[in-house]
Amino acid sequence: MIDIPASPLEILQRRSDKLKERRMFFRKTGGFAAGMAGGAILTACGGGSGPAVGADAPTDPEILNFALNLEYLEAQFYLYATTGAGLPDAQTTGTGTRGTVIGGTKVPFSDPVVAAYAKEIAADELAHVNFLRAALGSSAVAMPSIDVGGTDPNGAFSKAAQASGLIPAGTAFNPYKDDLSFLLGAFIFEDVGVTAYKGAAPLIQNKTYLEAAAGILAAEAYHAGLVRTVLYSKGIDAQAAAGKISDARDTLDNSKDVDQGIAPNAAGASNIVPLDANGIAYSRSPDDVLNIVYLTPNAASQGGFFPAGVNGSLRLSSVYM
Repeated sequence: MIDIPASPLEILQRRSDKLKERRMFFRKTGGFAAGMAGGAILTACGGGSGPAVGADAPTDPEILNFALNLEYLEAQFYLYATTGAGLPDAQTTGTGTRGTVIGGTKVPFSDPVVAAYAKEIAADELAHVNFLRAALGSSAVAMPSIDVGGTDPNGAFSKAAQASGLIPAGTAFNPYKDDLSFLLGAFIFEDVGVTAYKGAAPLIQNKTYLEAAAGILAAEAYHAGLVRTVLYSKGIDAQAAAGKISDARDTLDNSKDVDQGIAPNAAGASNIVPLDANGIAYSRSPDDVLNIVYLTPNAASQGGFFPAGVNGSLRLSSVYM
């Protein structure tokens, strides 16, 4: 019997079914206990339009608050890298426990092009934080505790770099040290942000918020492509380092083989844009994203870049199988 290759539509349907199975598991394990008050607020503002959502699916406020946690993380990193200071206190308030930040220092950029890129991304991430906070209103979660420091051998960046084989165990990785270190630190986040928004897109019911999320996804994709392009231009060593980070990410989340480095293939083509065989960007479910930012392949509610976990109902990572 000859196996007929699946069509792109069949592949997409399989992905949708797989995401639904994960959401059901996620809800059963306690990932969606809260957040309904925010749903009522968004519904009052028109957030309840669109097709009905099954009981197993996260609400729009839950999804947007999950995204807000990630934007807090990225904004803090880029702001410290470009200004030496993080988010103002007024932009970190909200529901849940407001955390503290283990911050970094301003990067002594030697390449003015990299410095300009960093400033642009920092402004974009700050705008994302402000937009999501405004969209969610009083249901917006507070910034959780975040670790983007660069001097502690047991800090999140150091543990990520150690797991990737970039540095020996027990040593610190400082993403604020120089241009290349900054780019590698940014590479840890940017691809994850793209896959997170891509995975969340089918879950958002309100078209207004879907359009906004699609816009943020596009911005994050531009950022990721920029970081990958500049790293690629830095040569073989930088390409190899990015590949190690990509491999490490793929060992953490339950979405196997959805990560790619930037090294050229056998035909000599670069891999600036990581895509599947159909030329489509990869998706990650919220729990898979948490595996990466928590730096664990196990079910966990905190760790890594979020020492006390994220705020909101989507806070449990998946179990790697």
